[in-house]
Amino acid sequence: MSWQGYVDNNLVGTNLVSVGSIVGHDGSVWATSPGFNVSADEVKKLLAGFTDPGPLRASGLFINGEKYLVLKADDRSIYGKKGTGGVVTVKTGQSILIGLYNEKIQPGQCANVVEKLADYLIENGY
Repeated sequence: MSWQGYVDNNLVGTNLVSVGSIVGHDGSVWATSPGFNVSADEVKKLLAGFTDPGPLRASGLFINGEKYLVLKADDRSIYGKKGTGGVVTVKTGQSILIGLYNEKIQPGQCANVVEKLADYLIENGY
């Protein structure tokens, strides 16, 4: 399956993630939903947050130009909230999965989908 297939089928296709992206640790975009643009600078700050979440907790997590309040941050996952929606990010060995949810999706459902895809990619060396 192509990287785009993972975004289209395993993230957004579940109807539990509104838009998604898979990016490399170097900031390169492997696959993304149409109109969803995560900048290299946003990826750089996100990646640093897995090691030291302090700056993200203090100034927020920016994804696609939108600011999210950080709810959870550890060396694997960073979750953020904005209004009735939010973001779930999970780091694998080579990539970061990013999934957004809107008011129609429960945060836990989105987190479950993104975390399970991350587990699969980690098991397969990505």
